[in-house]
Amino acid sequence: MSLGYAEKLSYIEDVGNVGMTEIYDPPHILQEKIERLTMIIRKSKHLVVFTGAGISTSCGIPDFRGPSGIWTLQRGGNALPEASLPFHRAMPSRTHMALVELERAGILKFVISQNIDGLHLRSGIPREKLSELHGNSFMEKCTSCGIEYFRDFEIESVGLKETPRRCSNADCDVKLKDTVLDWEDALPFEEMNPAEVHCEKADVVLCLGTSLQITPACNLPLKCLSGGGKVVIVNLQKTPKDKKANLVIHGYVDKVIGGVMDLLNLRIRPFVRIDLLQTIFTQAMSLDQRYVNWTLRIASAHDKRALIPFIKSVEVSFSDHTMKEAVLDKHPFQLKRRTVWKTEPFDVILKVNFSEGCGCTCSRIKIPIDFHSSRDDLTRDKDHVFGKLKSKAIKSSSCGQSAVIDRKMITSPKSEVIIRAVVTNVRWYDEMTVKTSGAGSLSKCSLKRRKEGKNETEAGRKLPKGQRRHNKI
Repeated sequence: MSLGYAEKLSYIEDVGNVGMTEIYDPPHILQEKIERLTMIIRKSKHLVVFTGAGISTSCGIPDFRGPSGIWTLQRGGNALPEASLPFHRAMPSRTHMALVELERAGILKFVISQNIDGLHLRSGIPREKLSELHGNSFMEKCTSCGIEYFRDFEIESVGLKETPRRCSNADCDVKLKDTVLDWEDALPFEEMNPAEVHCEKADVVLCLGTSLQITPACNLPLKCLSGGGKVVIVNLQKTPKDKKANLVIHGYVDKVIGGVMDLLNLRIRPFVRIDLLQTIFTQAMSLDQRYVNWTLRIASAHDKRALIPFIKSVEVSFSDHTMKEAVLDKHPFQLKRRTVWKTEPFDVILKVNFSEGCGCTCSRIKIPIDFHSSRDDLTRDKDHVFGKLKSKAIKSSSCGQSAVIDRKMITSPKSEVIIRAVVTNVRWYDEMTVKTSGAGSLSKCSLKRRKEGKNETEAGRKLPKGQRRHNKI
């Protein structure tokens, strides 16, 4: 039987292990090191960042070797920690978002990650500037045409296995595969090659939150040394590469990088999470031509069969108060009705109730219905729509806003399919505090799935072949 991802890393980790004791630099030493790191970054021409599980612990995702890490608990015969936030609702840390600002400022040239949590992509690091060496729990890929699909749900398998979905490319239509490596899988060339190229070119490789023990990935940062580059390590534990580093900082990654951003006078902007859903309204005349039989379905944006984990239930009401209201509380969220053909136009009003981990309780969506006419197709620029939604969410310090991205009219059966973007979380990174519209940490069941290699389902976004290393929703 194939091992899950955590077991794979645990197997490798057994080969050699640096102590798990956490080390903290004294405050005055830490501040001096932060200032040194700031100067190194300021002078760099080609900065590469190499990340491990330690940058995601403040997101509610445990590391592996820390005192509360997955392997540490397992070896001690202890249960996984209690938590409340599903894995798919985890939000980027201060460090994730700081890296986005460094990339936007032209300082950071490339990110190499050993993590499978997908938070670098979700935070906004461009796909073409990111190598995910061990895969991504939220990514599936077409091995025929190369299209990548970045989902809002955890892919069901690990080990590069086939998933239930197929490529949407009409010329392809083959089954997709997950991207998370199993223990017998070699690091993929398309991820390893650019990582090697950038490390060899780098004048600084900054290692954040990694024990630098998993081979061959742990040897990548040292490739910069032959060209005169510097290695900086920020980690709470000793690593096997400490002696070769130019600077070793023992402190919380968020605190160190937050201090660097302050000294660089770079502001970390809020993170706004936007999820997708689609509404499908289908209608057909009754045999006697007196009634319209219609169905309204709220579905995942890219796979109608998938669950939508950010939705708990949907309350349906109508502008015509003579129509009976309804509550849809289980998947599939679907309502079937029969209405007199001569009925005047009316609005269907959806109160979409969010599940745990979202920053607000609900979002309200209005769908105009007119049996006697149809609307035109509509396609809006996604980046523009997302930008406006983010601005509104930040300005109002709240979430729940929604906007139409795409509308398609289908003639047979007569249907209107609308893709909507919905703001489900907002997180601010002010000074050394993190404020979020939805708090929590990774759920115990999701920790178990990380251990066993089991996942969930929901909707997503794809990365076209021509822009395969570009993050596109």
